[in-house]
Amino acid sequence: MATLSDIGVSALINILTAFAFLLAFAVLRIQPVNDRVYLPKWYINGGRSSPRSGGNFVAKFVSLDFKTYLTFLNWMPQALKMSESELINHAGLDSAIFLRIYSLGFKIFVPITVVALLILIPVNVSSGTLFFLRKELVVSDIDKLSISNVPPKSVRQVQYKIFNEYLFAKFSSFSNELWWDYFRCFVHIGLEYLFTIWICYMLYKEYDNVATMRLRFLDSQRRRAEQFTVVVRNVPQISGHSVSDSLDQFFKTNHPDTYLCHQAVYNANKFAKLVRKRDRLQNWLDYNQLKFERHSEKRPTEKFTDLVNAFNFQTGFLGLWGKRVDSIDFYKQQIKEFDKNMALERQKVLKDTKSILPVAFVSFKSRWGAAVCAQTQQSKNPTLWLTNWAPEPRDIYWQNLAIPFLSLTIRKLIISLSVFALVFFYMIPIAFVQSLANLEGLERVAPFLRPVIELKFIKSFLQGFLPGLALKIFLYILPTMLMIMSKIEGHIALSTLERRASAKYYYFMLVNVFLGSIVTGTAFEQLHSFLHQSPTQIPRTIGVSIPMKATFFITYIMVDGWAGIAGEILRLKPLVIFHLKNMFLVKTERDREQATDPGSVDYPETLPSLQLYFLLGIVYAVVTPILLPFILIFFAFAYLVYRHQIINVYNQQYESGAAFWPHVHSRIIASLVISQLLLLGLLSTKEAANSTPLLAVLPILTLSFNQYCKHRFEPAFRRYPLEEAMKKDIMDQTTEPDINLTTFLANAYLHPIFRSFGEEELVEVRVDKVRVDKNQSYGDNAQSQTSDDHSSPSPPHHPTTYPPQDVYHHGFPPRYAYNFSSPTHYGYHYEAEPGNSRA
Repeated sequence: MATLSDIGVSALINILTAFAFLLAFAVLRIQPVNDRVYLPKWYINGGRSSPRSGGNFVAKFVSLDFKTYLTFLNWMPQALKMSESELINHAGLDSAIFLRIYSLGFKIFVPITVVALLILIPVNVSSGTLFFLRKELVVSDIDKLSISNVPPKSVRQVQYKIFNEYLFAKFSSFSNELWWDYFRCFVHIGLEYLFTIWICYMLYKEYDNVATMRLRFLDSQRRRAEQFTVVVRNVPQISGHSVSDSLDQFFKTNHPDTYLCHQAVYNANKFAKLVRKRDRLQNWLDYNQLKFERHSEKRPTEKFTDLVNAFNFQTGFLGLWGKRVDSIDFYKQQIKEFDKNMALERQKVLKDTKSILPVAFVSFKSRWGAAVCAQTQQSKNPTLWLTNWAPEPRDIYWQNLAIPFLSLTIRKLIISLSVFALVFFYMIPIAFVQSLANLEGLERVAPFLRPVIELKFIKSFLQGFLPGLALKIFLYILPTMLMIMSKIEGHIALSTLERRASAKYYYFMLVNVFLGSIVTGTAFEQLHSFLHQSPTQIPRTIGVSIPMKATFFITYIMVDGWAGIAGEILRLKPLVIFHLKNMFLVKTERDREQATDPGSVDYPETLPSLQLYFLLGIVYAVVTPILLPFILIFFAFAYLVYRHQIINVYNQQYESGAAFWPHVHSRIIASLVISQLLLLGLLSTKEAANSTPLLAVLPILTLSFNQYCKHRFEPAFRRYPLEEAMKKDIMDQTTEPDINLTTFLANAYLHPIFRSFGEEELVEVRVDKVRVDKNQSYGDNAQSQTSDDHSSPSPPHHPTTYPPQDVYHHGFPPRYAYNFSSPTHYGYHYEAEPGNSRA
C-alpha cells in the first residue's frame, strides 16, 4: 500500500513531468515550423497564414526573437480572455458546455474540500482505530485520515448511552467525552447530507443554465437545413411503388400544407470506395503538376508496370522497374478512364431501385411543420414511418444509413453482450495493476519477494507511480474499441455514436476502474487477513479497507489528471505525425490541409474520464477527504488547458446543441447515490445499523430530485417547442419573404460522394419529385456548397466573412493573440443574456 512518502514521490514525478510538458509546449508553440500544430483552428478559419512565407531560411523554422521565450506563459491569460458568448460564436455550444463541466466540478468541490478538511480530518485522526488494527491489517499513515480510523462500536455505544440518558432526562450530565463520541460518529452522516444538498443545488442551477443556453442558441441560429428536415426510417415497401413514390404520396396526404420535398438515400458505399481511389489519383496528379510548375525545365516521369497498375493504380514497383512514362499524362489518362467507370457505377446506383434505401430526409416549408412531424407518431403501426429530427448534414454517419432497420435490435443485443464480456475480461489487467499497488499484502503471502520490493526507490516507484501509469496504458485502446462497437450498433449520427461510446466507456470505468480497483485492491491488500481470520471478521476488514483505496486513486489522478492533461496541451503525438506527413506524404496544399486538421475533442474518452473524477470526489469526500485537493487541481488545470485547446486547436466536427448534458447530469447523480450507498455499507460494517435509516432515505431523495430535473429540463434537449418554431418562421417571413426553400435545401442532404462531380451531373439526383434549375442561385449557401472533404458534407447556410489574417512578421515577436470576431469554418451565432457572458 502506498505510504505518505510514496504519494510524495508520485507527486514529485508527476509535477516534474507536467512542468516539463508545459515548458516544452511553451517553447515549441512559438517556433514557426510548429505553427500548424498548435494553432490549426485559425488556419481552418482562414484567420492565419503561414509564418514561413517570408524571412530568411533559419527564421522559417526557429523563432529568432528571444523576447518570446521570456513570455512563454502568456497562453494562460490569453486562454481566459475570451468570454463565453464569444467562445460559443467561435467554437459552438458543445465546446462551451464541455468547459462548463470543468468549472462546475471546481465550483462543487471548493467548498466541499474546505469543509471536509477542516472538520473530517481532525475527527478521523483523533479516533485511532487503525493503531490497534495495524497488526491485523495493512495500513499506512495516510489511512489514518479516513473513515477507517473511526471506532467500529462507538456508534452503537453512543446510541445506547443516549437512550439511557434520555430515559432519565440527564442530558445535562453528558460528559465531554460522550458528546465528542456522538459528534465523531454522526458528523459523517451530517456532512453527507450537507454535501448532497450542495451538489443537488449546483446541478439544478447548472441544468437550468444549460437548458436556457441551448434554447437561446437554437433561437439565435440562422437558417439551417436541419431546422426544416426530418429523417424517416423504415419506410414500408409498397408493391408497384418505388420508395420515392411512397414517400411523396404519404407526406402529401398526411402533411399537405407543410411538406416540401424529400431526398432519397442511396446505398452508395461501394461507389464511395471508388471516389476515394479517384481522389488518390487526383492527389498524385496535383503533386506532379505542382512539381512541374516549380521545375518547368523538366517534366516529371515515373516507371509504369501494367500488372501493378491494374490492381493498385500505382506506377512500377517502388520505382525499380517498368516503362518510364510522363507522370502528368499518365495520371490524367488514369483519371479519365477511372471517371468512365465511376460514371457507369453512378448510373447503376441511381437507376437500380434496390439501391434506394427505406430511409429518407424529408424537408418541410417551415420549422413548425418539421417539428410536428418529428415529434409525433406517423402511422397506426408504431414500427413504420419512424420520424426524428435529422442530424445536421456534417453530423451524419452515412455508412450506417444502409443498415436494415429490423437488424438494429439484433446488433444492439450482440454489442451489449460483447461489452459485458469486455468489461469482465478487463478485470484481469485491473487485478494486475492492483497487485502493483499492494505490495505489503503480497509480501506476507510471498516473503521471497521482499528483498527486491523493500528497496526504497523501487518500492516508492511501484506503489506511488507505476499503478496509475499501468492503468492508463491498459485503457489506451479501449475508446477505439468501444467506438467501433457503437458504429456496429447502427446509429446514423456521429454525435449519437460518440454519446453511445461515451456511455459504454463510463460503465466500464465505473465497473472496472472504480469498483474493480476497490474489490481486487481490497483482496490483494488484506489477503493475509482474509486467509487467517474468522469469516465473521471479513465484513469489518472490508469496511476498513475500502476507504484505503484512496491512495491508489490519488496516484491515478496525478498520472492522468496532472501529467496527462499537460500532455494534452503538448500534443506530442500530433506534432510527430504532422512532421512525418509533411516530410513524406504532403504533396499538395490539400494534403497539407488534411495534415493540419486536428479533429475535434475526443468526447467518447474525455467525458467518461471527467465523470470518473466526479465519482471519486463525491464518494471520497466523506470517506477519505485527503483526496479532494488532488481533484481540485485537476479541474482547475484541465479547464485552463481545454479552454486553450478549444480556442486554438480543435475544430468541432458537428454541433449537437449540448445534447450530451442530460447524460452528464444523470451520471453525477449516480455518483451521489453510489457515495450514499457506500457510506451506508461502511457504517453497517462498523456495527452502526441503527443509524442506517438516516442514510437510507438519502438515495430516495436524490433519485426523486433527478426525476424532477428530468421532467423539468430534459424536454428542452429532446424536443423543439412549437412556440419557438412558429416564432422563427414568422421572423423569416417578415425579414425574407421571398426566400426559396426548395433551392436552399436542394442538396443539403445529398450523399457527399455525389458532390465530387460537376454541377450539371448533380441535378438528376438532388431532390426527388422536384426539378431544380442548375443555374439558379442557392440562397445563403451559394458561395460555399462545394467541398473536397467527404467526411464533412454539410455546406454552411450563411456566408462567412473571414477576419484579417494574423500573420507572423519576421524580425518582430510572433503574435499569439486571438481575434474574437472570427467565425469558425462552420459559423455560429449566439446572443448571451446581459451580465452572463463569462464561463
